[in-house]
Amino acid sequence: MRKIKILALAIGLLVLQSCAAQSKKAPKIDSEEVSRVLKTLSADDMMGRSALKPEEIKKSADFISQEFKRAGLFFFNGAESYMQNFETTRRGKTIPMFNVVGILPGKSLKDEYVVFSAHYDHLGIVKKAVNQDSIANGADDDASGTTAVIELAKYFGKIGGNERTIIFVAFTAEEIGGFGSQYFSKQLNPDKVVAMFNIEMIGKESKFGKNNAFITGYERSDFGTILQKNLAGTAFKFYPDPYPAQNLFYRSDNATLARLGVPAHTISSDQIDTDKLYHSVDDEFESMDIGNITEIIKAIAISSTSIIAGKDTPSRVTGVK
Repeated sequence: MRKIKILALAIGLLVLQSCAAQSKKAPKIDSEEVSRVLKTLSADDMMGRSALKPEEIKKSADFISQEFKRAGLFFFNGAESYMQNFETTRRGKTIPMFNVVGILPGKSLKDEYVVFSAHYDHLGIVKKAVNQDSIANGADDDASGTTAVIELAKYFGKIGGNERTIIFVAFTAEEIGGFGSQYFSKQLNPDKVVAMFNIEMIGKESKFGKNNAFITGYERSDFGTILQKNLAGTAFKFYPDPYPAQNLFYRSDNATLARLGVPAHTISSDQIDTDKLYHSVDDEFESMDIGNITEIIKAIAISSTSIIAGKDTPSRVTGVK
């Protein structure tokens, strides 16, 4: 009888552990919605989303704004729309530019911010056509990351209850110098930003296989350690950046806020050392792995929970040049 009771207890514990693991897989991210958003952003009629062509890229910004509205986001910092307008000068010409920003106000820690970001601009129309195609659609770079930001906005907007304020931002002009993230960083106190999840090129499977991605600058804070803790019991894992020679930590919008001390890191799955579609006209929707994108979005949702809830605060980044 004693053996039977022990066996029953053991089975019960296994069931509880299984239920706990399954609960961490709960985020409902609709792969059809992922596909719809990504396909729209990387379509030919978006003309490659060049930040230098405001009349063209505004179509993408308007679409992102509509999705933010659907997610129930509020305007940022007293703005009258999701558009964060500014100007930059290129070769003596003033060019209007616009980030797209929305927020979910926090409850008990509303003056502390968690940022989810990606850049929505790409290369536009390239001079040299390939097989009569000159539109650099930028499906992976970075319509995939922008799609993740939109879907995370919908997810967190639906579940609510975030203790810290969540900021969702689609940056412009990453491809020509990071002007969007530079402007954004001046619109808030970086000391109040507790973490930045920058998402860049998650459209294809990583070198580590399925259910994996990597974090740039993993060693610069305990951001990655916290994410891994929150993913315990799931099939997903984040790795340190396997391409240190590529200097990826400094090659995306996270670098701007990291220089200000923010634990700002980029999450990616791109095999950058062998990716033949990078910055080419062949970076199109058809080359994307929707399942891979969907699973990474789910993993980001799970891994960020304790930070959003105010239970964990990543260590600040120092010594970033």
